Amino acid sequence: MKAQAVAGTLELGATVNAVAGRYGVKPNQLSAWRCVAKQGKLVLPAAETTTAPTTFAPLMLCDPEPPQAPEPSPQPNDKLRLIFGDVAIELATDTPAVRIAEIVRALGASS
Repeated sequence: MKAQAVAGTLELGATVNAVAGRYGVKPNQLSAWRCVAKQGKLVLPAAETTTAPTTFAPLMLCDPEPPQAPEPSPQPNDKLRLIFGDVAIELATDTPAVRIAEIVRALGASS
């Protein structure tokens, strides 16, 4: 009965509360059975349709590797251009981001 109730919750549009009512159990008990089934400790009945079998897949979490920033190739003629209305400022491409932010704030405050 446990496996049939859990399988009932996997049907399209089914809710735990509705299925629990059909089987005469409390919804939290049915939710606990679902957890047991996801752990592979409760064998679910075979799915009625062969196109959509009921299965659980293990989920593995891992820390993502930090992205590697590409090394910019310095180009002597490259410039960073900030334009605020009629004001245009050219900076070297190796200008620190903190300095660029300071300039942008200063230009924003003066407008």
